Amino acid sequence: MLDSILFQIVAIVGLGILSQWLAWRFRLPAIVVMSLVGLIVGPFLGLFNPKESFGEIFNPIVSLAVAIILFEGSLSLDIREMKDSRRAIFRISTIGSLIAWIAGSFAAHYLAGISLDVAFIIGGIFIVTGPTVIMPLLRQAKLKERPSTILKWEGIVVDPFGALVALFALQVVLWTSDKITGNSLLLFFGASILSALFGAAAGFLLGKLLEHGYIPEFLKSPIVLVSVLLVFVLSDTIMHETGLLAVTAMGIIMANMHLTSLRDLLHFKENISVLMISGLFIMLTASLSMDTLKDILSWNMLLFVLAMLFIVRPVSIWLSTIGVDLTKQERILIGWIAPRGIVALTVSGFFAGVLREEGFKDADIITALTLALVFATVLAHGFSISWLARKLGLRATDEAGVMIAGGSPFSAVFGEALQSFNKPVLIIDRSWGSLSQARHMGLRTEVGDILSENTEYHVDLTPYEILIATTEDDAYNALICQHFVPHLGREHIFQTPSHSGDPSGYSKSIGGKRLFDEEYDIHMLNRFIEEGYRIRKTQLTDQYTLGDFINDNDHKTIPLFAVDSENNLVFLANAKKRSFDVGTTIVSLTSPTRMMERAMEKAMNIENPPKG
Repeated sequence: MLDSILFQIVAIVGLGILSQWLAWRFRLPAIVVMSLVGLIVGPFLGLFNPKESFGEIFNPIVSLAVAIILFEGSLSLDIREMKDSRRAIFRISTIGSLIAWIAGSFAAHYLAGISLDVAFIIGGIFIVTGPTVIMPLLRQAKLKERPSTILKWEGIVVDPFGALVALFALQVVLWTSDKITGNSLLLFFGASILSALFGAAAGFLLGKLLEHGYIPEFLKSPIVLVSVLLVFVLSDTIMHETGLLAVTAMGIIMANMHLTSLRDLLHFKENISVLMISGLFIMLTASLSMDTLKDILSWNMLLFVLAMLFIVRPVSIWLSTIGVDLTKQERILIGWIAPRGIVALTVSGFFAGVLREEGFKDADIITALTLALVFATVLAHGFSISWLARKLGLRATDEAGVMIAGGSPFSAVFGEALQSFNKPVLIIDRSWGSLSQARHMGLRTEVGDILSENTEYHVDLTPYEILIATTEDDAYNALICQHFVPHLGREHIFQTPSHSGDPSGYSKSIGGKRLFDEEYDIHMLNRFIEEGYRIRKTQLTDQYTLGDFINDNDHKTIPLFAVDSENNLVFLANAKKRSFDVGTTIVSLTSPTRMMERAMEKAMNIENPPKG
């Protein structure tokens, strides 16, 4: 059964998704887990070897998958996102890449012992980072907006640029050795420009067709997917590796046309991208041989990798960002984070084959050298990015922030209660006046429509993992919740109960989870605040459990949320079915009469302590 190609395909996809889940469950870098799983089932246990099993279709499958991943990444490159990072992104992607190419080539020559000709070819490959490794790390690390934007843009833009640099170096090496004529160099530049223009034109035309309704809704995603593959194949037919440039140009053009259907396309492409990345890492690592792994562990390889990590990358970033408005901490982080991934592996495989055919003796070591750099950077950067970002103060937050859609007296009181536990809180409303009480309480507020693209690009939403919709419009609340489901997950999205009190309506099917057991809609909650209801915090002990809290309180007390001893936030829908450890604090909204009763009970206990 293990020899069955059908079984291996299912096993690769299944192991990839399992690796993603394990990484999420145990808070590990996903690319590290996927690489280790691939090595275990491949060279270590020898269960299967996808490269041998798939034969001639192995490389085409990898190439098409990389094209889809690169397009999906470039589809998120809206120029508005760059803001004050444009100069840094341009410098790093051009001057920084050039410095990294030259320095990396000399490191490969003098430390890894590769001939200078071959070193300058693969030096271009080593400037590539890419969305397959950068995106999972950014999701894991939750960096502040500027370093996150710079790393994302660099990873996607430099991918095709690195492949073209290596291709240019190959053309120069073959030309100087009289294996090709000068016309081939002109053909290289012409093909590169043509591929970029072709991809941009295809993206513009496809965007117009989507926007003007020439493609039905149910065919939008399939047609876009087929178009990407077609653009990639046609460009790659003109000249190998220019297909990556074409699909990147295609994605960037579509991203900046501000298509109304772009968000739906992004969600579809992101789901495919997760499958592709998961499967590719398993395929590539499971196809390695033990001899290749032994080559990776040589001293020459180790010295080369250390030079790339601690000299080439930091120097290229520091030199290219001279005069750019970046802090020292941002330079350190960006100068350290540069993991290589699938694109570097696939492109190096192509160049190794070409150089081998041309008679270069060093061609066989290219794959081992690339793998050494990929594994080292994936492990080093995967495990260090969150720690380093926290040390440098570049992590957006260590706490799960809460975003509240809808300004009102209740939202302000609720937000202040959350903030008292060091939770980042943001309240967004379309009305300046509705946010007045929240501003008075010192909460962060933003005026704007939470569903607007303008708000999304001008407000950093990275720190906020929980959304609560509390506007007075139930349908709008449901729409907000549904909008953020792909970003936050339905388990992190809540809304106040419907004003109609109908739990079987739209709010259950497309909205967020209910914030309360009882039918306390936003109108009632605001009225409670006007009547003097206040926040009360009750800590559970061995003697005073959650059951005691529920029995002691009636409709005059509304449990809002709980914070356990580790400062984790839990909302109290279905509170009677929950159990909490000692030390958990229950936060509730309590009427002034109940607050007075509790104060009197407390005073009575002090005056008449229990005997014994």
